[in-house]
Amino acid sequence: MKEFSGEAIDHARGQRLDVFLTEALSRSRSQVQAMIKAGRVQLSPARERLVANYKLRPGDSLAVEDEPMQSLPDVQAEDIPLEVIFEDKSLLVINKPAGLVVHPAAGHFTGTLVHGLLFHCGSDLASRGGTERLGIVHRLDKDTSGLIVVAKTNAAHESLGAQFQTRQITKVYLALARGQFRRASGKCLEPIGRHPVARKKMAVVASGREAHTDYVVQKQWTQAALVECHLHTGRTHQIRVHLSHLGHPILGDTLYSRAWNGDGLPKPTRQMLHAARLSFMHPVTGKKVEFSSPLPEDFQELIRALDQLATKK
Repeated sequence: MKEFSGEAIDHARGQRLDVFLTEALSRSRSQVQAMIKAGRVQLSPARERLVANYKLRPGDSLAVEDEPMQSLPDVQAEDIPLEVIFEDKSLLVINKPAGLVVHPAAGHFTGTLVHGLLFHCGSDLASRGGTERLGIVHRLDKDTSGLIVVAKTNAAHESLGAQFQTRQITKVYLALARGQFRRASGKCLEPIGRHPVARKKMAVVASGREAHTDYVVQKQWTQAALVECHLHTGRTHQIRVHLSHLGHPILGDTLYSRAWNGDGLPKPTRQMLHAARLSFMHPVTGKKVEFSSPLPEDFQELIRALDQLATKK
């Protein structure tokens, strides 16, 4: 039985029950909805009929019968090279390259990080998320590079999941964003929700969920800036949406920016967003652990191009 109450619920107030549990349990939305329908989710104070679109309220408590899902026979180990930054009996930290999907989903049934983890770890992965999400506690977009922590035990998965829910995990990203920033630092607190028309996109919408991104400009060029982003919430596409909303979309992000001629820069093949630093409390030792990842070569190539253009002017 897994329970959620207090601060975890307060942070999610107004959020749909199925959306909250999808993130909290690292399950698919359909799996969570099936659990709710089967009566495996209990709410206190009790409601006459608990439904997937119930909006969480302060004071609510949830109890979930979160048994591992049955294995999917088509998710098999694949010899995918993984850059392991750290590994022990409880978890591992991977430096994910751009282009690698984290877990199987529609259109990506092979070649994901989960397939590579199965090859690397064998059966030593947390099963709480089901076979298609073995060990996965959080995600990075396919074309975002950088650090991701993976749980090898269910206890580690639960501990890390709780830290994400209560915002105890520090995530710092680096982005190359278009244009010149007026301020050297700032924040964006605009709520994020599903785009009202383009349903595959997220957007700043009044009815969206709380979102908080702090940013610091590390280096400013004429065409773009190197920006450090600190996430205080974990909304889908949060940095991409917030920077685009501020008028500084990430270079190479075709989903959240209009066509751009590049002003003499080589065209990026993906969004220039990198998960550079990650810190959390180790589930077993209780000590804070910190990890960092250098900028990948495609990122550095663009920075060199920006420097070269700057010297010509």
